[in-house]
Amino acid sequence: MKCCELKMAVVVAAALGTGLAGCSRKPAAAPPAAAPVPAVTVAKPEVRKITEWDEFTGRLASPETVELRARVSGYLEKIHFKEGTEVKAGDMLFTIDPRPYTAVAERARAELERARTREELASGEAVNAEELLKTRAISNEENQRRAKALAEAHGAVKSAEAALSGAELDLEFTKVTAPIGGRISNAKITPGNLVTGGTKDATLLTTIVSLDPLWCWIEVDERSALKYRELHRTGQRVSALFSEIPAQMGLADQAGFPHAGHMDFVDNQLNPATGSIRGRAVFPNADRLMAPGFFARVRIPGSGEYEGMLVKDSAVGSDQGRPFVWVVEAGEKAAMRPVTLGPLVDGLRVVRTGLKAEDRVIVNGQMAVRAGAQVKAGG
Repeated sequence: MKCCELKMAVVVAAALGTGLAGCSRKPAAAPPAAAPVPAVTVAKPEVRKITEWDEFTGRLASPETVELRARVSGYLEKIHFKEGTEVKAGDMLFTIDPRPYTAVAERARAELERARTREELASGEAVNAEELLKTRAISNEENQRRAKALAEAHGAVKSAEAALSGAELDLEFTKVTAPIGGRISNAKITPGNLVTGGTKDATLLTTIVSLDPLWCWIEVDERSALKYRELHRTGQRVSALFSEIPAQMGLADQAGFPHAGHMDFVDNQLNPATGSIRGRAVFPNADRLMAPGFFARVRIPGSGEYEGMLVKDSAVGSDQGRPFVWVVEAGEKAAMRPVTLGPLVDGLRVVRTGLKAEDRVIVNGQMAVRAGAQVKAGG
């Protein structure tokens, strides 16, 4: 009897447990809400006349550079300039002791006076000989002798004049003046030292470089040089071979290209060792803040002027190295558009192919965009 009662209790407890479990079940969960439509910013491509620019690196150089050397030997007497300052053409720079050259010039001047006196004497004797020959007072041989003496006196005068000119020139060379205007370096030798003149092993006194304008030498690669010639041939852009073209330049610590100038020279041959050809740009330097030797970035027109489309560079994406942009098409749906890109112009990217002027390009919010997905476009 007790066994049967125990079994009944177990059955009842199981039934109650099942009923309670059924009563405690939660209702089925509602389906998930639809994902929100991503908001994006769109802008139409900017269409305007543009010119592409090619960039090169170069070094500034002075159009005029002079190594000032002594033309005559002697002891350096005085320095007349402040080192590192700007000098003008003709300014006095150095004085070499002029006394030995003054003495030589005075001696040459005296020799000239003596030669002229002999010339006058020989001239009088020659005139007298001509008169005496008419009356047969002297022989023809004596007349010829006096004529030759006069010719010799003429030669002696010319030689003395040349000697005096040379002596005066040496005396002038004791005063060393600036042959050009520009910034002068330090004096390489101090007063009291002996300097050696002449054309060989002459003592270097200092150097002068002109500052305004400055040159910038660049090396243009062969492919670019061929491109510029083709542009000239087709009439899209004039070549620097035949006319000046604009150039812009920036120094190592400058953003962009704040200095405006022009290309004025292209070399006559390509360097086969480097595969490049030299070009030269000219830039004004009125404030004298640029100096020869500075590194510079130079850009010149790499195309003729044409009507192009530009978008923000941040709008361009890349799919396995292939550039694309997102556009919003009909029905406010996003679509991926492959494009062909050009260079940056004023911070915007040139798009050569793949876009139309009326396209709405997504410039912000691209990370939330999927192909064919709905977007909420704003300007």
